[in-house]
Amino acid sequence: MNSTIGDIDSQPDYAGSDESDVTEAREATICVVGLGYVGLPLAVGFDQEGYSVVGFDIDDSKVETLRGGTDTTGDLGDEAIAESEITYTNDPDEITRADYVMIAVPTPVDENDQPSLDFVVAAGKTVGEHISPDTTVILESTVFPGATREVLVPAIEEASGLTCGVDFFVGYSPERATPGDPEHGLRDVVKVVGGMNDEVRDDIAELYATVIDAGVHKADSMEVAEASKVVENVQRDLNIALVNELAMAFDSMDMDIDTRSVLEASGTKWNFHDYRPGLVGGHCIPVDPYFFIHRSKQSGFSPKLIQQSRDVNEAMPAHLSNMMIKELNRAGKTLRDSRVLILGLTYKPDVADIRTSKVDGIIRQLQEFDIETVGYDPHGDNELMREKFGISVEEDDDFSFDGYDGIVLATPHQDFYDFDLEDMADRMNDDPVFIDVTGAFNAEKVFDAGFAYRRV
Repeated sequence: MNSTIGDIDSQPDYAGSDESDVTEAREATICVVGLGYVGLPLAVGFDQEGYSVVGFDIDDSKVETLRGGTDTTGDLGDEAIAESEITYTNDPDEITRADYVMIAVPTPVDENDQPSLDFVVAAGKTVGEHISPDTTVILESTVFPGATREVLVPAIEEASGLTCGVDFFVGYSPERATPGDPEHGLRDVVKVVGGMNDEVRDDIAELYATVIDAGVHKADSMEVAEASKVVENVQRDLNIALVNELAMAFDSMDMDIDTRSVLEASGTKWNFHDYRPGLVGGHCIPVDPYFFIHRSKQSGFSPKLIQQSRDVNEAMPAHLSNMMIKELNRAGKTLRDSRVLILGLTYKPDVADIRTSKVDGIIRQLQEFDIETVGYDPHGDNELMREKFGISVEEDDDFSFDGYDGIVLATPHQDFYDFDLEDMADRMNDDPVFIDVTGAFNAEKVFDAGFAYRRV
């Protein structure tokens, strides 16, 4: 195993960095495979701590952009990239000089909600073809329990002809930082680490402790570390599904019960958990439960509550579009002649990422009723949004509320809070409708501006 990290037998199970080991530890060369929202901050973090870092990606244009000093994630800033000494490369031969290889590649689900580990296998083979003996490989991608040992290791062994545990070593440490959230970046969130054995785990923990200010948690095994990642988001999915189902139920009662008002009242009790209804998009919460479901079913157990929560949250876009349809009908508007503007097409506020946005479900449902649907998002790429969602997209220079019958505020970017509600209502057609998915606006102010206002 790597000799660049000192004796760690005295390390606690939950540890921060030990400055006495910093000089020795930073002699290590680290290669990060995959320079996306997870891998790039990881590479920059180790670079800032004085390590020799190789950033490898198969995307030639991304590598060239990074070499030019431009941040391809939008989270770190161009200055951090320009000032780094990272070797950005698409040449896999650079992997050979690494003491540690950290794999941070996508792990999506397919059209049948089955986990796809194709990128992990491909990365494993590339690493295997260029790995040096005594290297430790750490997987950071979200996977189901057992995947590091059962999927990644065979890919490396097949490509390298080396034997895991003899010629190279493996560990698992799930990414936990939140893109676009400056308070929960790489350094601010406790790092969970697991290894193929305790010695490897402790070695990895010592390495991560030099860049993680929040500390490192040593899991009992790689499988525990893998499971912890998916369970984090299974729990959130379950809780959001509960309040989403409550919102649907209150809407069906036709008693003018506002879900958020109910939750505010319930929240006055000290042990009530604060979750709010809405769309469940992103790369983690709507994806990770399927990894757990998949692995559970392989073992003969069907986790029905987790699956039901996924079904509830996946039904939310249709529920929101139905709210708009009801309000348009209530206003006496002909659906086929109505125009609805979707405000915010990205998956979360103030980011540009549209890949896992759930607004497409709202759009499809409205289009089924021949309602003209248009989008506007000041952060997303207009061409990409037109292609993904199949709708017209307002340009920043020509953006106007003229001629619309309804608005769905799907993603409340900070820019939207500056809108003049009265001017919006005046520019729209008579009796305009405002569906506020996250309850971002004050209901009384929206009513006073002239809208029929609904929030989930």
